[in-house]
Amino acid sequence: MANFVGSVEWVRSCVNKVHYNLAVPNLVEAALMRKEGTITSTGAFQVTTGKFTGRSPKDKFVVKESLVDHHIAWGKVNQPISPAQFEKIYDKVLNYMHDRELYVFDGYAGADGNYRLPIRIINEYAWHNLFVHQLFIRPTQEELVSHLPEFTVITVPGLKADPIEDGTNSETFVVVSFERKLILIGGTEYAGEMKKSIFTVLNFLLPFKNVFPMHCSANVGDKGDVALFFGLSGTGKTTLSADNNRQLIGDDEHGWSDQGVFNFEGGCYAKCIDLSVDKEPQIWNAIQFGAVLENVVLDPITHLADYNNKSLTENTRAAYPVSNIPNAVIPGVAGHPQVVIFLTADAFGVLPPISKLTKEQAMYHFLSGYTSKLAGTERGVIEPEATFSACFGAPFLPLQPTFYARMLGEKIEEHEVKVYLVNTGWTGGPFGVGKRMNLSYTRAMVTAALNGTIEQANFSADPIFGLQIPDFVKDVPSEVLYPRNTWQDKEVYEEAARELSGRFIRNFEQFTDVNEDILNAGPQIPFV
Repeated sequence: MANFVGSVEWVRSCVNKVHYNLAVPNLVEAALMRKEGTITSTGAFQVTTGKFTGRSPKDKFVVKESLVDHHIAWGKVNQPISPAQFEKIYDKVLNYMHDRELYVFDGYAGADGNYRLPIRIINEYAWHNLFVHQLFIRPTQEELVSHLPEFTVITVPGLKADPIEDGTNSETFVVVSFERKLILIGGTEYAGEMKKSIFTVLNFLLPFKNVFPMHCSANVGDKGDVALFFGLSGTGKTTLSADNNRQLIGDDEHGWSDQGVFNFEGGCYAKCIDLSVDKEPQIWNAIQFGAVLENVVLDPITHLADYNNKSLTENTRAAYPVSNIPNAVIPGVAGHPQVVIFLTADAFGVLPPISKLTKEQAMYHFLSGYTSKLAGTERGVIEPEATFSACFGAPFLPLQPTFYARMLGEKIEEHEVKVYLVNTGWTGGPFGVGKRMNLSYTRAMVTAALNGTIEQANFSADPIFGLQIPDFVKDVPSEVLYPRNTWQDKEVYEEAARELSGRFIRNFEQFTDVNEDILNAGPQIPFV
């Protein structure tokens, strides 16, 4: 029955009104009439998402079906739910939609026509439909005529689950059925659940087509040289990939096929807390009519966005078409990467600002997915908290992380890719003692990695982490390149470095199916 949701027969069975593939002005008009949000001074559509201002990972489930059971990495990320429980929730969703006005978007995930996934998204809210219209790839009128969705997403924020009856953990549910090719989302207004649900689907489907799915941004230079930027929130992935001297392929999700790299999406979903025209002019100027602003506070009189206001959440977001970026690649398809950059914001202040990785080190740090965040507020707590997210996107991986790491290793070897680890975090000491890495230095190091001039330097191995550190990068003071030299107390540095290395080692114990070469590519100092 799921394949018929949104079909002509299904619509005739409903007493509600269904709007198919409305244009942006129509969706904005509908959302305004329904009082779902308001217009900002730049013409963007501003909304608030209630108590959910981010994803709800504890409420995400995968249906335990025979087709996928032996492939899925079951656990905290991929929580199982039975087919019978799924059917109960599905029936509730259908009954709930029956007398409601709905909005339908037909489009694609995947800019490469050889691998794109036709999708249909059915929304209770007009602004949710505006969001997916801007985020995914919009078909031409000719493509719409023959469009047949392979996966359908239904979002009904007003429908709440009953944990006892439905087998969920709360009133919120995000349930993926690979056999039914259907995703059900309810009890949350946060639009990012739709985006990441499709990403989860692609992370399952594409590896079986020999396409490596990646949580990364990508850009390309004038000579066709492609670079990938992996990193968790706050590491500078969006900032560093938005380069006026290079073209943006995409800001978040990509596939790497035998032909090259392609964007999964047709839009960007940028974090915009503390956004300014000076620091992020491309994002600032992209927030035009039709863009969606989530949980950004507006001035009640002027409707100017206050990007510094964190009263609703720090996870304020802007969704807009990638075509709003002047130097974007349309469609988002390019060749094979020559350079891969892993970004980390190390609040311990012990990782070098840039280092070169071997293939095995790249696989180790890809599996580790390290960055750090601060426990509590900056004013009250200065103790950094190490955070590890496998493949820089653990919440979206249906398969075992080592499966994706092997794909990365194969791509690196096949295309002779250079891999660098860039620390955008602290130098001269941990958070509260040292200072954040100078952005101009980081940009200079990234530029040197991209144009290859960094390879002219002499490299030496860090004694604890084994990372290869260059002795020279243009426009970067040489003392900055060696973190130990930036600390006043060298013994305190050694202690902090050993503590972080121990955290790496303990986290990596979960990966029991990697070979010795990868295991030995990480830090070897035991935790003390």
